[in-house]
Amino acid sequence: MKTTAAKATEAQSEKFGTFGGVFTPSLLTILGVIMFLRFPAIVGNAGLWNALLILAVSKTISLTTGLSIASIATNMRMKGGGPYYLISRSLGLEFGGVIAIFFYIAQAVAVAMYVIGFTEAFLSAFPSAGLSFRAVATITNLCVFVSVYVGAGWTIRLQYGILAVLGLSIASFLGGAWSGFQADVLAANFSPQWLPGESFFTMFALFFPAVTGIMAGVSMSGDLRDPGRSIPTGTFAAIGVSAVTYCVMTVMLAASVHRADLVADTFVIRDRALFPLFIYAGVICATLSSALGSMMGAPRILQAFARDNVFRWLGFFARGSGKAGEPRRAISLTFLLAQAGIFIGDLNTIAPVITMFFLMTYGTVNLACFYEGRSNNPSFRPTFRLNHWSVALSGALGCLGVMFLINPLWAGVSIGLSAALYFFIAQSDLRAKWGDIESGLAYQRARTALLRLERERYHPKNWRPSILVLSGTSAHRLHLSQYANWLTADSGIVSVVQVMLGDADQLHERRNEAESLLRKSISRSGLQAFPVVVVEESLPEAARSLLQCHGIGGLRPNTVMVGLSRAPERLQVFMETINIIQRMGASLIIVADKRSEEDAAIPEGCINIWWADKENSALMLLLGFMLKKEPGWSSRPIRILRPVSPMADMENMTQEMVGMLEEARIEAEIVLLPTERPLDAVAQALQPSAILFAGLKDLGGAGDVRALARLEQIAEFAERVLFVHNAGGISLKA
Repeated sequence: MKTTAAKATEAQSEKFGTFGGVFTPSLLTILGVIMFLRFPAIVGNAGLWNALLILAVSKTISLTTGLSIASIATNMRMKGGGPYYLISRSLGLEFGGVIAIFFYIAQAVAVAMYVIGFTEAFLSAFPSAGLSFRAVATITNLCVFVSVYVGAGWTIRLQYGILAVLGLSIASFLGGAWSGFQADVLAANFSPQWLPGESFFTMFALFFPAVTGIMAGVSMSGDLRDPGRSIPTGTFAAIGVSAVTYCVMTVMLAASVHRADLVADTFVIRDRALFPLFIYAGVICATLSSALGSMMGAPRILQAFARDNVFRWLGFFARGSGKAGEPRRAISLTFLLAQAGIFIGDLNTIAPVITMFFLMTYGTVNLACFYEGRSNNPSFRPTFRLNHWSVALSGALGCLGVMFLINPLWAGVSIGLSAALYFFIAQSDLRAKWGDIESGLAYQRARTALLRLERERYHPKNWRPSILVLSGTSAHRLHLSQYANWLTADSGIVSVVQVMLGDADQLHERRNEAESLLRKSISRSGLQAFPVVVVEESLPEAARSLLQCHGIGGLRPNTVMVGLSRAPERLQVFMETINIIQRMGASLIIVADKRSEEDAAIPEGCINIWWADKENSALMLLLGFMLKKEPGWSSRPIRILRPVSPMADMENMTQEMVGMLEEARIEAEIVLLPTERPLDAVAQALQPSAILFAGLKDLGGAGDVRALARLEQIAEFAERVLFVHNAGGISLKA
């Protein structure tokens, strides 16, 4: 029986190197059907200079993408899935899923394009074959399917022979074109002469699929012995060799073939070759090899995507066959999609659609490299250093621009479909098992924002609630946290605090466990909050430590929320904690809620503000306004209850309150209560009440017991009461 190490060595020996696994399939796909059957028409329409410009733009996009591929591929341990693996492990599951589906479809349809090109060449070489176009294409597609279904190893070896034949066919054309080189023909072919309906961008769309062949090697990432070395080396070699080949062919076509023949004769390359038979062989081999490359690459992307279990209904395609885990189920589906493309039967119709999908893939690969480089994430340490995030960004923008220049309608449709699929995957709430760039980007943005906040001078206009929630039991903790979430209204920060009493050195591990449990509890409750667990000798000392040390820069807590303590044995600790919070200069909210934890329904009634002293009332009004922004509270009107002396000038006082509300830009009903007994007047005017905000004044010192008794008395007025102490820092006029 073979050992595990022996099996691993055997599996590794069955994989491919740079030449066979990346360079050969990439080059054969680039130098394929477009070069033999459509490139003469491109030169004929565009002329020499524009044809070279089309080539330059295409190769620039392909080169920038190659640089991005090299950077990402040398920063991770590459597995199967090619561009899907690169993007999903960088930009995340959503982007990766979009590219997996669209790039798979593009490659599957590309098989049809190459098979159609082969069929055109075959019927041109053997016009008396006695078979219809679709019959030949279908038979060819079936042969390609069987070859790939048997295994990639046999297919790769077959491509070595195809590469040799392709080299002979290109040499045959160049030899014949050189003998027919004419300076006057070259001069006549300098400038473009567009046929009706053709333009630079239609020719670009027709040609661009030719340079997408670099993905043929990337798609084989799971079958390479050393992907991190083979992918960059093989990709750049294929780009360089193909660029030189196309440049030479452009010049030779423009110098040896009259324009009329370039645009009218699909097989003009054959007519100018020294040995026309080699051209037939080259076209047949090139189209077959390109079809084989796409038929090999596309199923591996689908298999890798299925194995990540993004969509469970794709799980059927995750299973591999044989020692190498061949994706035979995905190969069968690819055959069917290619056959559907064959029934369309028009190479010029298929090519622009494939162009859109490939440009989207290229752009996303560049975007992934840009984000990786721009995030300054220490984990982004590619061994390939000849790249910069600005180059990747220019590549991404170039791909996007070219998409709209080629066909704005199809570009918009492609991006719209991608966005819909992205949000569908995002809404599925799937969790990737790997890290991606999203958290790194969030960290970098947060760092930049914090440094900017540190430089800015504080102004009351920018005051936001940053609430530190202190409580006892875990059940009560989330009860208070719900209030904090309501009051921040997606505009502030909530930190839910659990205080563990004891020695920090002894409780270190328990503290970590408690924080993990608290985080899960917050997540299950759907709260937008940060968990904080601190070990201190007492609750007052914990409050002191947190107000000094918790937070960073402009994100330090400015408000503390606690529950009203009614237990006599906890009175002293409660009052000490309140006193420390006030002395530390933080605002304070004490929650008195008679409802049970299970009764989360928001009661009918008003958001009542007990207007007593100006400082506390200003904060209460602002908190009431933020509470009303929550969907559940939006239908509850704000009402200001202001007890006044029976002898007060009611009209002037009303005008004063109206002016204050106008400056604050807050809508509220004003209710003046002429009375000598404010508590009784407020209690009678409350009903119905959804919540009451009441000010805290003179709480502490020698009057602790009396002050607490007063809070308990007011807490009986309504089922929900929030006592508020304003430490400053806000202005209703800001």
